[in-house]
Amino acid sequence: MISNYLKIAFRNLAKHKGYSFLNMAGLSVGMAVALLIGLWLWDELSYNRYHDNYDRIGQVKQHLNNNGEIQTWSTTPYPLAEELRKNYGSDFKHVVLGREDGDHILTYGNNKFTKRGMFFEPAVTEMLSLKMLKGSRSGLTEPASVLLSASTAQALFGEDEPMNKIIRLDNRLDVKVTGIYEDLPRNSTFHELTFMAPWQLYYNTNDWVRTAPDPWRPNAFHIYAQLAENSDFDKVSVKIKDAKLNRVSAELAKKKPVIFLHPMSRWHLYSDFKNGINTGGKIQYVWLFGIIGAFVLLLACINFMNLSTARSEKRAKEVGIRKAIGSVRSQLIYQFFAESILVVLFSLVLALLWTVALLPAFNEVADKDVRILWEEPLFWGICLGVSLLTGLVAGSYPAFYLSSFNPIKTLKGTFKVGRLAAIPRKTLVVVQFTVSVTLIIGTIMVFRQIQFARNRPIGYQSNGLVAVPLVTGDIQRHFDAVKHDLLQTGTIVSMAQASSPPTEIWSSSSTFDWQGKDPNLSVDFPVMVVSHDYGKTIGWNLKAGRDFSTAFGTDTSALILNETAVRFMGLKHPVGETIQWWQQPYRIIGVVSDLVIQSPYEQVKPTIFSLGQDATFAVLKINPAKSAGEAMINIEAVFKKHNPSQPFEYRFTDQEFAQKFGNEERIGKLASFFAILAVFISCLGIFGLASFMAEQRTKEIGIRKVLGASVPSLWRLLSMDFVVLVLISCVLSAPIAWYLLHGWLQTYTYRTDLSWWVFIAAGSGALLITLLTVSFQAIKAATINPVRSLKSE
Repeated sequence: MISNYLKIAFRNLAKHKGYSFLNMAGLSVGMAVALLIGLWLWDELSYNRYHDNYDRIGQVKQHLNNNGEIQTWSTTPYPLAEELRKNYGSDFKHVVLGREDGDHILTYGNNKFTKRGMFFEPAVTEMLSLKMLKGSRSGLTEPASVLLSASTAQALFGEDEPMNKIIRLDNRLDVKVTGIYEDLPRNSTFHELTFMAPWQLYYNTNDWVRTAPDPWRPNAFHIYAQLAENSDFDKVSVKIKDAKLNRVSAELAKKKPVIFLHPMSRWHLYSDFKNGINTGGKIQYVWLFGIIGAFVLLLACINFMNLSTARSEKRAKEVGIRKAIGSVRSQLIYQFFAESILVVLFSLVLALLWTVALLPAFNEVADKDVRILWEEPLFWGICLGVSLLTGLVAGSYPAFYLSSFNPIKTLKGTFKVGRLAAIPRKTLVVVQFTVSVTLIIGTIMVFRQIQFARNRPIGYQSNGLVAVPLVTGDIQRHFDAVKHDLLQTGTIVSMAQASSPPTEIWSSSSTFDWQGKDPNLSVDFPVMVVSHDYGKTIGWNLKAGRDFSTAFGTDTSALILNETAVRFMGLKHPVGETIQWWQQPYRIIGVVSDLVIQSPYEQVKPTIFSLGQDATFAVLKINPAKSAGEAMINIEAVFKKHNPSQPFEYRFTDQEFAQKFGNEERIGKLASFFAILAVFISCLGIFGLASFMAEQRTKEIGIRKVLGASVPSLWRLLSMDFVVLVLISCVLSAPIAWYLLHGWLQTYTYRTDLSWWVFIAAGSGALLITLLTVSFQAIKAATINPVRSLKSE
């Protein structure tokens, strides 16, 4: 019986090739979208699952009262790790201290590479369940050792044996390779860590850590913990909440630090905190794209339903004959479901081909490394399960509708579907375009928000600004000579040093005091240490006072504040005022416009600039008369002359700033991609409906032409129904889009508004696309010779 259903279904599909093509094209595109989104969701939801102890690992974080709000920090003081082991050891299997210290230079022979790594306590290898290719997980027990990822070992040693080789770290430390571990996957938080070195090595070689007057003050370290078998994240967090508060000074106790564990399962998708409350994070995009995928697949199902029921009159006699010779309704239902499932299975094959073709471009846009899970039984189970469900959903309405026809009426030729039969089809078209227009509005608003933040004044000139990391200290020691050589070549117009690149700020201080400050107020201000000419190099805008100058020897105890810091401190006339920093007096010599250094979507924080030599970056302003390519060749030559041991790397500030919009841009590109496909699927459906409608009204059109109707009037007649449906969709989509986008925009402090023209533009675009789609069939029908359409009469 089943084989008979499938044979008849196949014959029907082969007989009506155009109808079958439209159905399979729409369904395959919808299923391809669902596949791509499903693979993306799999990657997001499986983040960090590479690590065997995924559900038992957490990061130690802290809530702090700063600047009148509760801030959440991922960094902690390093003595906290020992405190947790000593007083709460029964709750943990491992407590691992780590220090992420930016990029480092790895050297072996003539091979030199800048790589990112971390200094960890030895238990990290067991906690993260590293897959060791050479050596063992105990490799970090030696103080002067290093573990390398497989790709880093390949880059350094090629085909040579890496084990027990001595490599140089930052041109000052010799370390022995004691293990090679499998590269961590892209969907691991630790993916970028290409080497791991012992924490003890970092401690032994950094005086600022060993000699810190109060080791509980610098919050510059990461602590990761693996729970004991019978422990629970929430219960342990309650236990350890005062672990820091009980040990810090009275001054730091004003911050009311609360220690807690953030589970690894929430690191990626639930990383946002506001006023001490976890407000979500990327999970909103998981929900967003999951819903989009479901709706796009639903649009494809709607096409199937509409095209099937639109052909109801053509299949009425078939149903009548089947019923007359004894077929019961259930058999007809099974027959129509068989056709539906067969179409879906063919569409699945096409969808897989679409997915294979689109995956490279999708990965590039999404910044992912997802792949089709050909060898996963679960993947095939989900594909077949979703296909079966899609077939049942898409075929349900046609099956129950077509099987309900009265056999006597259909065989007499008196059966007519009637005007009311079109209402479900029209309703489904409205649903289709409501979803499509909502997606279009959302896409426009994402890019509008990005452009709004891009157009925000950033307070400095980023064009032609280059930041060069200083890893080894050689450039700092020869800074004046480097600057002189570059100025002599005419490559640059200015050069300075800074403790971070212009687009980031890596340190802060809570030891500021000023006249009128609330004694109970705990503060934490971002601080950037810069050299003379930094302001001139980046082109910041002085609002009051002056810049740092070599003409004033007292500038070593001077500060420049941004406008937000001045407002926060309540200083009416800041220039000349004295504030205390580390209980030492510093004089304010200038005020600059707010610089957008951190998130372009958030309010600028009160920031302070001090003069010093604590530089980790050289900042250069390229001569506008020089091309960027020529300038970088000259700059590299000078840097290599004075520091041949360091690979030359650089960052263009405008490009670094542009990367701050990367996440939103990816979301916008993905949303636009899916919106285009949603509109395409909707248009396929309308195209099919328009063709059937034109076919049904062939004789009516012929009579109207004989009576003098013009082609434009016939075009208007055939198009008006669809125009009305799309207008209804626009009206319905507006409040839905407004509600969703208003909530999304509230997550940004610095945000654009929901302008009325966005809704008009999206609706007008949908209407234009609809008219273009329908017009082909409408004009074709309107230009048919009436003699041909009426000759059977």
